Amino acid sequence: MAEFRMPSLGADMDAGTLTEWLVAPGDHVSKGDIVAVVETAKADMEVECFDAGVIGELLVHPGARVPVGTVLATIVTDDGGSPGEPAAAPAIEPAPPRADAPPEPPRVSPLVRHLARENHVDLAKVPATGPDGTVTRADLDRVLHRRRISPLARRLATELKVDLARIDADGPIHARHVREAATHRHPAERSTSAAREATARLMARSKREIPHYYLAATIDLGPAVDWLTDLNRRLPVSQRVLPAALLLVATARAAATVKDLNGHWIDDRFQAADRIRLGLAVSVRGGGLVVPGIDDAAALSVPEMMDRVRDLATRARTGQLRAGELADPSITVSNLGDTGVDSVLGVIYPPQVALVGFGAITERPWAVNGLLGVRPVVTASLSADHRVTDGAVGARFLNHIDRLLREPEEL
Repeated sequence: MAEFRMPSLGADMDAGTLTEWLVAPGDHVSKGDIVAVVETAKADMEVECFDAGVIGELLVHPGARVPVGTVLATIVTDDGGSPGEPAAAPAIEPAPPRADAPPEPPRVSPLVRHLARENHVDLAKVPATGPDGTVTRADLDRVLHRRRISPLARRLATELKVDLARIDADGPIHARHVREAATHRHPAERSTSAAREATARLMARSKREIPHYYLAATIDLGPAVDWLTDLNRRLPVSQRVLPAALLLVATARAAATVKDLNGHWIDDRFQAADRIRLGLAVSVRGGGLVVPGIDDAAALSVPEMMDRVRDLATRARTGQLRAGELADPSITVSNLGDTGVDSVLGVIYPPQVALVGFGAITERPWAVNGLLGVRPVVTASLSADHRVTDGAVGARFLNHIDRLLREPEEL
């Protein structure tokens, strides 16, 4: 029998709140299936299991906050293990009863929940025909068949931050439905989001505890842009690579060389990471940031990095990240180039010890070998923890990024 435990979703996480079970006793699960939703200081996260078998007993009720490592459920594994006696869970204070408690969420499989989110369907409004009120794939398909959303309505919903699942329209959803929903949005929805609050707490902690120092360097991207243009000529349109992927790969390779910037400050000392897990700062709907990590980023090619960025950014903004993807980035990159700013002087994401920022790529007068020309340049910045490194180390790091971007064929 296997045990499904409260995972650690960050080096600074010591407890989490079980928000929702996505499975019930008797359900069969496979490795990687999403089985629960956990609220952390950063965001609500879907948590996957790492064993295949049948869900035995759910030991923790939704709403309970428990320490990392607490057994949340038992799984009778496919290798023949018997249920036996479940491991004792630590004493847990039950969630206080709430007079205004919301109705129980509908029973659905992880796949149906995923499809509903992709199509902005509120599962509570889907008539269920499955056993014990379960919403089946066929139930969802019937709703999707009736529900149509115009392209303009989708674009407006994104711009106005309107949840399409909350629009109650008899027929297709048009732009006017989105505008009406934005106008009559409940005040609670316009207030600071949980993600915004979590980001506020972390950033306040960072500025309170971490003695930052800042460095910046302007880098000639002429060779990198030429190399990228040549690469994209040989790729299908859907697979073309953006300059952001180059910047991320160069950052990861530099972190692999200047190791004092790659790790965490824990228990009053620096603990170097044994790999480059590159955090990617992504703004989420409603405010706030999430920082999914890219494993072994220094080993990725530029096209491979592009694929990872597309996937993570899309799922981060639609709330579909998995728990393991938020665990312990070792250094973070904040790229605000698409907003047009020149540079980023970021706040370090604790307990990390460095954050790298990139501004917009712009054309500027630039002297090369005594000749003045116009070149694409970018400002790379470093925010670093002075408890761990000094400016000389930070300068070496930025110089290494510069050198890598001048020789993009080596990336």
